[in-house]
Amino acid sequence: MRILLSTTSFQDTPGKHHDVLNGSGFEIVRERGPLSEARMLELVTTNGGFDGLLNGDDIISAKVIDAALPRLRVIAKYGIGLDSIDVGHATSRKIPVLFTPGVNHTTVAEHTFGLMISVAKNFYFHMTAVKAGKWSRKTGCELAGKTLGVIGVGRIGKEVIKRGNAFGMSCVGCDVYWDEEFAKANNVKRAATPQDVLKQCDVISLHMNLTPETRGFINKDTLATMKDGAIIVNTARGGLVVDEDIAAACRSGKLRGYAADVVEPEPMKTPHVFQEVENIIITPHIGSRTNESVERQGLRAANNLVNYLKGDPDFIQANKF
Repeated sequence: MRILLSTTSFQDTPGKHHDVLNGSGFEIVRERGPLSEARMLELVTTNGGFDGLLNGDDIISAKVIDAALPRLRVIAKYGIGLDSIDVGHATSRKIPVLFTPGVNHTTVAEHTFGLMISVAKNFYFHMTAVKAGKWSRKTGCELAGKTLGVIGVGRIGKEVIKRGNAFGMSCVGCDVYWDEEFAKANNVKRAATPQDVLKQCDVISLHMNLTPETRGFINKDTLATMKDGAIIVNTARGGLVVDEDIAAACRSGKLRGYAADVVEPEPMKTPHVFQEVENIIITPHIGSRTNESVERQGLRAANNLVNYLKGDPDFIQANKF
C-alpha cells in the first residue's frame, strides 16, 4: 500500500498518530500541504499513484479523483471540513471519504474566544505599539453583558456557547438541526434565520459549513443589517465572507473588528486587503493546532485510513453509497 500524507500539523506534532502510520507497513510519501489541484494531479499520476490519501485542506477535485483511479481506494480527511474535497464525485466513483468528527471542538472553541477577546481589547493595536516602543492605549469593550450569536450550533458552536455563558453573555443560536435539550440547558435563544442572528447580536461567531448557498454570507448587504460596533469571529471557512466588504466595514467603524483563523485561498495571498486594517486579526488556520487536538485528530485520521485499507470496520465515513 502507498499513502500520500500531506497535512502539516499531523507531520509537525509528535504523538501516537505517527506510530499508527509507521506501524502499518504502508509506504508513506510526505508532502507539505495545502496542495493545489495542479500539484495533486502531478502527485497522483507519478510513480503509480496512491492507494490512500491522508489529507488536510488540499484540493481533491473531480479531476484529481479521476486521475488517481483506478488505484485510489480511500480519502481520509484530517479534520471535519470537507469543502476542499469533491465528495459527490468521490461518492459517484465509490471512493469512501473518511473524516474525524468530535476531536477538535474544545481547542477551536478556545481559539474562537481568544480571537474574540483580541478584538474586544484591541490586542493587535496594543501589541504592535508596545513592540514599536510606544505606550499607546485604546479603550476596548467587555464581553460580559453582550449578546453572542452562534451560527452553526454543532460540536464547536456548542462549546463556544458554553464559554459565552461563562463570560456572562446572552446566547442566540441558529442551526437547521436544533438541539432543544442543549438549548434549554444552556439558555440559548433560537433565531429563525442566520440573518436574524446578525441583526440582534453584538458578537457573531461563524461555524457554518461552506456551501454554494453560504458562500459570501457576510457581505455589504448583510453587514448593513448588523449593530454598529459588532464583532465577527470566523473559525469556519474564509469563503463565508466577502473580504473587501469586511475590510470596508472595519475601516468605517461599522464593525469593531473582524478576527478569523481562515481565509480563502490558504495560504493567504499577498498583498491582501486585510493586511493594512488594524482591527482585523488573522491567524493561519491553527485553531485546532494544539498538541492535544492534533494527537486526537491524527489518531482518528490515521486509524480511519489504516483500518479501512486493512478491512477493519473501525472507521468514520462521511459519504454513503
